[in-house]
Amino acid sequence: MPRRRLALSLLCALAIVGFPVTAQAADGILTVGDSVMLGAKWQLTNHGVKVDAKESRFPRMGVAIVQSKSASDVVIHLGTNGQLIERDCRALVKAAVHADRVYLMTIQAPRDYAKRNNAVILTCAASFPADRVFVIDWAKAASAHPAWLYSDGIHLRPEGAKGFTRLVLGAVDRARAGRSAALS
Repeated sequence: MPRRRLALSLLCALAIVGFPVTAQAADGILTVGDSVMLGAKWQLTNHGVKVDAKESRFPRMGVAIVQSKSASDVVIHLGTNGQLIERDCRALVKAAVHADRVYLMTIQAPRDYAKRNNAVILTCAASFPADRVFVIDWAKAASAHPAWLYSDGIHLRPEGAKGFTRLVLGAVDRARAGRSAALS
């Protein structure tokens, strides 16, 4: 587990400083999320990413969506709207049967369940092969850049949408290049 935390820190540091993202990174990426991801939809789609995000979406709602769509890389950002349990997290990963890689994003929210949800995400990811399931530490990136968020501490300002997108594309780019050690 300490190796995973160190790697997450490295990933965030690379994304925050503007790790270069290649144009091909967005090919075959599906993102599934809630209103936070919806706030970055314009940035993600401008980079060719398929986005399925909706306000007030709970993790359990994402399973059918992930299962019904196909992409080589699936990025999941759910858990902002309530407690995430490990069974639901595992179901989300397993639903991505057609994906080569799955990325679980931690959440940033001033809610009592946020730390628990992020712990579930880390535990869930660790239970799958390290070259298939990765963690993208949005909580750390957002904490390092509070100006990215509106006063609710959750939703994205335009600069936050750009940071969110850089983080997603950078993680996918690195994993596709076989530099998964920085993510797992």
